[in-house]
Amino acid sequence: MKILRSLLISILVIGALQASATQYSSPNEKICVKQDGNHLTVFYQGKMVLDASVTIDSPLQWVRKVTDDYQMLTGKRLHCHNEANEYRSGKMLLRVYNNGIALRNTEVAYRIPEGMHRWMQQWCDSYEGFFPLDTTYKVATIPSYSGISKSKEGWNNHWGYPVLLEPTDGVFVLLSEANIEQGQSASSLFNEGVWYRVIPAETIKGKTCDHTPWQLAIIGSLSDVVESTLVTDVSNPCKIKDTSWIKPGVVSWIYWAYNHGSNDYNIIQKYVDMARDLQLPYVLIDAEWDEMKNGKTIEDAVNYAKAQGVKPLIWYNSSVGWVDGAPTPKFRLNKADDREREFAWLEKIGVAGVKIDFFSGDTQRNMDYCIDLLESAARHHLLVNFHGATIPRGWQRTYPNLMTTEGVYGAEWYNNVATFTDKAACHNATLPFTRNVIGPMDYTPCTFSDSQHPHITTKAHELALTILFESALQHLADRPESYMVQPQEVKDFFTNLPTVWDETHLLSGYPGESVVMARRHGKTWYIAGINGTNQEKELTIDKKAIGKFSKATLFEDTSKGDWNIHQIKKLPTSIICQPRGGFIIVTK
Repeated sequence: MKILRSLLISILVIGALQASATQYSSPNEKICVKQDGNHLTVFYQGKMVLDASVTIDSPLQWVRKVTDDYQMLTGKRLHCHNEANEYRSGKMLLRVYNNGIALRNTEVAYRIPEGMHRWMQQWCDSYEGFFPLDTTYKVATIPSYSGISKSKEGWNNHWGYPVLLEPTDGVFVLLSEANIEQGQSASSLFNEGVWYRVIPAETIKGKTCDHTPWQLAIIGSLSDVVESTLVTDVSNPCKIKDTSWIKPGVVSWIYWAYNHGSNDYNIIQKYVDMARDLQLPYVLIDAEWDEMKNGKTIEDAVNYAKAQGVKPLIWYNSSVGWVDGAPTPKFRLNKADDREREFAWLEKIGVAGVKIDFFSGDTQRNMDYCIDLLESAARHHLLVNFHGATIPRGWQRTYPNLMTTEGVYGAEWYNNVATFTDKAACHNATLPFTRNVIGPMDYTPCTFSDSQHPHITTKAHELALTILFESALQHLADRPESYMVQPQEVKDFFTNLPTVWDETHLLSGYPGESVVMARRHGKTWYIAGINGTNQEKELTIDKKAIGKFSKATLFEDTSKGDWNIHQIKKLPTSIICQPRGGFIIVTK
């Protein structure tokens, strides 16, 4: 009997070990991944939240514990920390982090069942689209988008990162990608029915990297998703030895109010003067500066800015996307020798950075070009802003001179079509949960006047966007006179506005409805909220993350659309927000 009992115990132990060998947990044990052949099922605190199909030959084996602990120069949090357990099967790697999972060197497909809440952007090469709430894959293709793709059933079947899912009430999954290197293209999602496959864009034959980028799923509550740094956690460390010259800040920007204004020296002077008067560090001189009017040149404009204590940034056409009929200057950066010569000239005359526009999607050609641009710019102490470009995928850690990236349907669209007028408030209340989670976002926020098409968000809503939308270069797009007629408290707000944050906390909200966020810079807390709906709404402020303060300034709207700015001594638990309104609290 003893022998039989021992044999039974041995069988049970071996069976338990075999069962545990197919379950992979995060260090904090909140996330568990179960493997059944080539099928991975992900659980969060016991609830199934994600199905994935992968290419795998055998059960994954534990390799090591990974600890990511590093400092950022920009972003939602300067000190980043995360831990994961890493598992391997052949070349395939799985990391189970405390707030998500990361997969590498395997083909991946995600199952997103009908009925599940999802916020997904139809793919286009500039990633400028909405993230509407939906519960089905049966969505018509937007005809104006480039790279149109349809399923056999006739629905759109091409989707851009990031993708936000709510698999069960109060638990969210955000899918994205990170750590694109030389020799790699970026990926997007194609679906047939409920299965969404990760498909890399075109890759140049013979130049591929020996491993893939990381495919990510950030998992947890909405605050876990919004506050996550998983995109940079899995990305390569900083490659720039001396970063002392990298200085984030607020920028005055011409294009939104004066399309083609950057070839007019007199208009440039107005924006330089605005930056000087509000004590903003930068002015951006946009397209067509090589065709300067008024008998002046770009060097005259640069010298004027420097004389006012303002650092100039200037625009370039990447000349790989929109070229024919597009604005100039063109073809100055494409060849290595030309690029080095151009950037050396910029460094010599005192330009602080470049905005490079009109790329053509996720291909390896674009990814390699962007990396070449970042490395060359770093050699010449130039900050970089990518526009008309793919979304950030961790380069902000590897190349911290990358200050921001567009890849967002932003305020610039008030110039283009009337659609944004009615959709902006809801869209603005969605972006903190989707696009801005993964990296800096050059939305060009805070416009009080109208461009080609009017906006119906309130002044406090617009001001709140400068806090809610993280971007190391925060471009103020409105006319100088629009900012200069605001109350002194608002002008002082711009003067003191940080663009990098020691920590970030989501206090309340739901995508498309509202968002309240707290960001700390030094000892000062900035608490901002917006209402994404057309009705008055009470926004909740969770005070747990905020320390004590002696007093604070509250910026909010009146029912008539005027400013209501006053001092408060303690943080309220909620604020009644006007339709499409907002608020900001700045502690002292």
